[in-house]
Amino acid sequence: MAKSKQIVECVPNFSEGRDLEVIKQITNQIESVEGVKLLDVDPGEATNRTVVTFVGEPENVVEAAFKAVAKAAELIDMRHHHGAHPRMGATDVLPIVPVSGITLEECAEIARKLAKRIADELSVPCYCYEAAALKPERKNLAICRKGEYEGLAERVNDEKEAPDFGARPFDEQVARTGCTAVGARDFLIAVNYNLNSTSTRRANAIAFDVREKGRPVREGNPITGKKKLDENGKVIMQPGTLKGTKAIGWFIDEYGIAQVSMNITNINVTPLHKAFDEVCRCAQNRGLRVTGTEIVGLIPERTLLEAGKYFLEKQHRSAGIPKEDLLKIAIKSMGLEDLRPFKPEEKVVEYMLEADKKQNKLVDLTVKGFADETARESPAPGGGSVSAYMGALGASLGTMVANLSSHKPGWDDRWDEFAKWAERGMEIQEELLHLVDEDTEAFNRIMAAFGMPKKTDEEKVLRSEAIQQATLFATEVPLETMKASSRVFELCRQMVAEGNPNSVSDAGVGALAARAAVLGAGMNVKINAASLKDRTKADALIAEADKLIEKANAEEKEITAAVDKVINIDK
Repeated sequence: MAKSKQIVECVPNFSEGRDLEVIKQITNQIESVEGVKLLDVDPGEATNRTVVTFVGEPENVVEAAFKAVAKAAELIDMRHHHGAHPRMGATDVLPIVPVSGITLEECAEIARKLAKRIADELSVPCYCYEAAALKPERKNLAICRKGEYEGLAERVNDEKEAPDFGARPFDEQVARTGCTAVGARDFLIAVNYNLNSTSTRRANAIAFDVREKGRPVREGNPITGKKKLDENGKVIMQPGTLKGTKAIGWFIDEYGIAQVSMNITNINVTPLHKAFDEVCRCAQNRGLRVTGTEIVGLIPERTLLEAGKYFLEKQHRSAGIPKEDLLKIAIKSMGLEDLRPFKPEEKVVEYMLEADKKQNKLVDLTVKGFADETARESPAPGGGSVSAYMGALGASLGTMVANLSSHKPGWDDRWDEFAKWAERGMEIQEELLHLVDEDTEAFNRIMAAFGMPKKTDEEKVLRSEAIQQATLFATEVPLETMKASSRVFELCRQMVAEGNPNSVSDAGVGALAARAAVLGAGMNVKINAASLKDRTKADALIAEADKLIEKANAEEKEITAAVDKVINIDK
C-alpha cells in the first residue's frame, strides 16, 4: 500500500518581538528552503517574542529550522533582551509536531538529532523536552527553562542541570545566544464551541465539566463553598471528563454569544469529535445547546476524516466513501460553518502545503481530459497509468456495491459488515490513483536520465547508473499496480456472493477492470525489465508478474462465472 507522505509542523519561538526587520530576516531563512510553507508569524511587543509556524516534509523542516536558529543566534543578543514571557535563548523553544504520516516518537528522534546538530554546528547548547526529553523530568518545559536566561551561568556547566547537548562553561557565545529547548509534542487544536447563550458563567461551568483539570471541590455549596484542601494544603480538584484538554468560558462581543474555548493538547486521547460530543452533552445537561464549532488556526486532515467516520458510524452508515464526502459530514456534524464559511483548503495543514506545489496531476483531470491527454502524441501517460486507473475503477465498483449493500433496506443488521468492505475498497482505490501519477513519474525519470550529459567517461558512468535506477523504478511501479489491483478480486468476489444482488453485474465489471489492470501493468513490468542489466533482478520481477497474471486470470474467470450464475445466463 502506498505510504502517506510525512508532514511535520515546527513552531519556534524567537526572543524578538519588536524589531520587525530582525524577524523578517529569520523568516526569510525559513522561506528559502524549498518544500516548506510558512503559515504564520505572530510577534508580541510586550513579550518581546515571535511565534512562527511552518510545515513541510521532515528533512525540509529540519533544514529550515536549523537556518532560522542560525540567523537568530547571529541577530539576537540575549544580554540585552527583556520581555514578559519566560525565555532562555535567542531561539527559546523549537517543537517538532506530527501532522500526517509520522508518529510522535519519530518526531522526538528528529528533534534530538536537530538539537545535537544545533549544538555541534552553531555552538548553541540545547535541552530536549516533552516527547524528545532524554531525562524524565525534562518532559516539562518549565524544568528545562528553570531560572530562565539569568540562571544559565550556573546551570550550563553543572552536571545535573547542564544541557543535553553542547554543555560547557558559560562563555561569551552562550551569553549571547542563550540555550534552546528542542522538543516534540502532539498537534494542538484550538477550538471554540458556540453556545445559544450569552452567559459566561454557564460557559465556564461547561468548561469545568469537561477540562482535564476540572473544578475545585468545595464544602457545602458547590459554587460558593470553601475550597477543600489536601494534607499538603493544595486545593482538591474534581477532574473533568476529557483528558488532554484545557478550557474556559468567555463571551465574544463580535458574535454576541458565549463560547467554551478549548485547547486539545492530545488529539490521540481526545479527538475533536469526541470533545464536541462531550461539550454538547454537558451543555444539554445545563439547559444549553452547542450551535456550532469554530476552529482557531489549522488542523490536520486526519482530524476531520476521523470525525466524518465517527458521525457516519453513529448513523450506521458506511465510511467507505471519498475524502471529500467525509469532510462534508464532519463540517456539517460539528457545525464548522456556524459563524463563517469553512474552507478546508484554508484550514487543513496538508491542503495549504499542497496549494503551493501547483502539480498537474493526471488524477485531477476530468474523465474526458484524461482520455484526451492519453491520446496526445506524448508517450505519457501510457499503458501503466491507464492500467492503474482501470484498477482504481475496479476498486470503485466493488466499493459502490458494498455501500449500496450497507444501506439496503432490510439489511440494517449487516451495515457494519459491508461498511468495512467499502473502507477496504477505498484504500485500494486511493493507492491505485496514486500509482496513476507514479507511473508517469517513472517514465519522466527515465527521460531525465537519458538527458544527462555524456561527454566524459565519468558522466557516461553516472548517466548509465541513473538510467538503470530509473528503469528499475519504472519496473517496480507497475508491479505495485499489479499487486494493488489483485486485491480488488477479493472485494468483488465478496460482493458477488454477499452483496446486493441488483448490483452483481457491477461487481463483475469491477473484476474485469482489475484483470485488465493486472495484465496491462504486467506488460509494463516486462518491457521495462528487458532494459535492466541486472538479469537476476529482472527475471525475479518478471516471474512475480507472471504469477500475478496467472492468478488474475483465474480470479476473473471464477468471479464472472459466479455473476452469470446469479443473473441466470446460460453459456
